[in-house]
Amino acid sequence: MISVEEALETVLGHFDPLDAERRPILDALGQVLAEDVISSASIPPFDNSAMDGYAVQSGDVAGAGRDKPIELRVIADLAAGRVAGVSVGPGTAVRIMTGAPLPNGADAVVRFEDTDEASAPSTREGGRIGVMVPVVSGENVRYAGEDVRTGELVIPKGATVRPSEIGVLASLGRKDVLVHRRPKVAVLATGDELVEIDEPVSPGKIRNSNSYSVASLVARYGGVPVMLGIARDRIEELTAKLAEGLTTDLVITSGGVSVGDYDMVKNVLKAEGKIDFWQVRMKPGKPLAFGHIRGVPLLGLPGNPVSAMVSFEQFGRPAILKMLGKTKLAKPTVSATLTEDVENYSGRRHYIRAILEKRDGRYYAWTTGEQGSGILTSMAKANGLVVIPEDQKLVKAGTEVMVQMLDWSEEQA
Repeated sequence: MISVEEALETVLGHFDPLDAERRPILDALGQVLAEDVISSASIPPFDNSAMDGYAVQSGDVAGAGRDKPIELRVIADLAAGRVAGVSVGPGTAVRIMTGAPLPNGADAVVRFEDTDEASAPSTREGGRIGVMVPVVSGENVRYAGEDVRTGELVIPKGATVRPSEIGVLASLGRKDVLVHRRPKVAVLATGDELVEIDEPVSPGKIRNSNSYSVASLVARYGGVPVMLGIARDRIEELTAKLAEGLTTDLVITSGGVSVGDYDMVKNVLKAEGKIDFWQVRMKPGKPLAFGHIRGVPLLGLPGNPVSAMVSFEQFGRPAILKMLGKTKLAKPTVSATLTEDVENYSGRRHYIRAILEKRDGRYYAWTTGEQGSGILTSMAKANGLVVIPEDQKLVKAGTEVMVQMLDWSEEQA
């Protein structure tokens, strides 16, 4: 057996960011930029009002107060999207809506609520307004280029496209963007005992849950799952099924990597390509194979459903993130206080399904119950994996432990 660190180093050494593709900005959500985004325009493109109110010359209202309003003549009423045909001079104001261009001559905006508009008989064009609060030059004004200036680097290459980045791209008039493409990942379950989820379960058979949990993990972390179905425990069928996945960027199998008479995956891997390792010092998930078939990486997960999911989190997830062009590959972790004794006499790193809760600024963790590798509901109950080192046989309640957060993104690491 090799260590988790050795296995991860071997896996990640075989992956690089995938080639770039141009995508519509909405379709690029979650992908990584393969280009610097440079602004071709200033944002906002003109000085504009940050509030609904009155555009004024700040010097006119320097002495305003609620007990002594300063009266100004309203010379125009300006909505967003329109341009004033007048200039603000001494003793005048323009009634203005948020986002409307600041009229010439004005240097500040007085909010509606700081005027007597509610009680004034007429505050529209030709009327008068009483200003009850002074403003300084620039108050409630958004200046041209305040957010982005022409020629500025707005979003650097390597950034993940989030909704905020999409908003910025849209504000720049960008309909598409260059990003590293999503990896296609073939998902194959193996075993004579498996039936598809819509088929009846006869004696000795179980439904193929692994393909669905693994495929959903692939999609969750940004890959595109390609479902290959089920391969029976026959060399010819497994070889043919694996050949179907060789147009993808990664093949992931479940089952067939242990030492049983019908564990065929590692044998096919040896015959058709190369095997780098097939046992890792971890629990659950010791039987885990990695290698290549005709140049395509293959990750062989264990057949037990919990083992498959935990192993994927440690090795499949970072491989997909690296192909996406991401550089933060570590699983987000927190320190938590264990609320019960936990044993680990396996001599392997133990990933224990756990429930985390934050109380009074501290995290507390307790197990989801029975930790058998076939108890898939233990994963459904968990929001974290308590990591017990190989050399710790007994961890007492009250000990601080490291916990991998299952539902956090790498940006929260």
